[in-house]
Amino acid sequence: MHDTADCDVAIVGGGLAGGLIALALQRAQPRIEVRLIEAGPSFGGNHRWSWFEGDLDPETAALLDMFPHKRWHGGYDVRFRGFTRHLGSDYRSLASTDFDAVLRRSLPQQAICCGQRANALDASGVTLENGTRLNAKTVIDCRDFTPSRHLRGGWQLFVGQHIHTLAPHDRSVPDIMDADIDQFGAYRFVYSLPLGPQDIFVEDTYYADQPALDRPELRRRVGAYCAKRGWEGSVESEEAGVLPVITGGDAQAHRREFSTPGVALAGARGLFVHPLTSYTLPFAAANAIAIARHAQLSGPGLARLIEDRARDHWRKTRFYRQLGKMLFSAAEPEERWRIFARFYRLPEPLIARFYAGDSLALDKLRLLTGKPPVPVLRGLSALLGKGAPLVKEDHT
Repeated sequence: MHDTADCDVAIVGGGLAGGLIALALQRAQPRIEVRLIEAGPSFGGNHRWSWFEGDLDPETAALLDMFPHKRWHGGYDVRFRGFTRHLGSDYRSLASTDFDAVLRRSLPQQAICCGQRANALDASGVTLENGTRLNAKTVIDCRDFTPSRHLRGGWQLFVGQHIHTLAPHDRSVPDIMDADIDQFGAYRFVYSLPLGPQDIFVEDTYYADQPALDRPELRRRVGAYCAKRGWEGSVESEEAGVLPVITGGDAQAHRREFSTPGVALAGARGLFVHPLTSYTLPFAAANAIAIARHAQLSGPGLARLIEDRARDHWRKTRFYRQLGKMLFSAAEPEERWRIFARFYRLPEPLIARFYAGDSLALDKLRLLTGKPPVPVLRGLSALLGKGAPLVKEDHT
């Protein structure tokens, strides 16, 4: 006979979405018994999440303020061939090690379930890989995004390294995009965060058609970029990832494939992402607050609430999927940087609203008017086309 346990809310997946939900529930409803189930040894994995201060409202900002994170109050820079621009928005970044530490301090000991993989989920609980049955009144699925034949798009690939430099580096504010570099058959840019006088995080990022991550080659390119900038030193840590850039598809079919009746499907698997930037943090924080506010709902009731939020999110982000189509289907890979270069010449408030996923009608008009960065006929063809299936083949 297998062991059993009981709780009010079982959250499967201890990444950003699941961890924020657990913390929001603990703050708002401390009597609710939560289990945060994570297959890996720590919450958040090996990752760094960053956001602009304007991406969050006061309530979601207060939730993120519970985590120690790096803040830059001097704005940020972007670089393209022919021009550099400084923008004034404050920027923030949270390391997964700090995310894990705060969750372990803030949640009751019984809520922390690391190193425990869920084998099956249903509306009344979770069965773990070791056979333990965890009965729960509400189950929330926050596991990682799974590629789907129902979605269309491309990929964002990256390798990032935290480097301790031999001498003080020359950066005081982030470089959000340095695209004044060789493109290598994709839209490539380097992203740099000065973490301290002799510490800097450098990430080599690509908007690519295929999810083929050549980690050794990207390491080499990070090293070459750092040498060029005079940032030589030792690599303290490294992260890598392959993220979806969603340009279209059938969101309801995707959710039906990966959802379980009566189980709330949140996080990236539930398509709570910015389609073009792959950002998840603002949407994960907003969902966490909404779930904490409606914690009295039954499991199926909460599942319906999150389903409604997912439909609304998909509708609101349609414009960004259209821009993604233009990026992947209308622009030659080596020329994709021109789309972003044009974007970064636009008014700063428009840029801020774009990243927050809250563009105004006038913003959208402004983005689509003027001299197009791609041929008009190719742009129209891209908008009318379906795009490539968002599935992974056997890439390593």
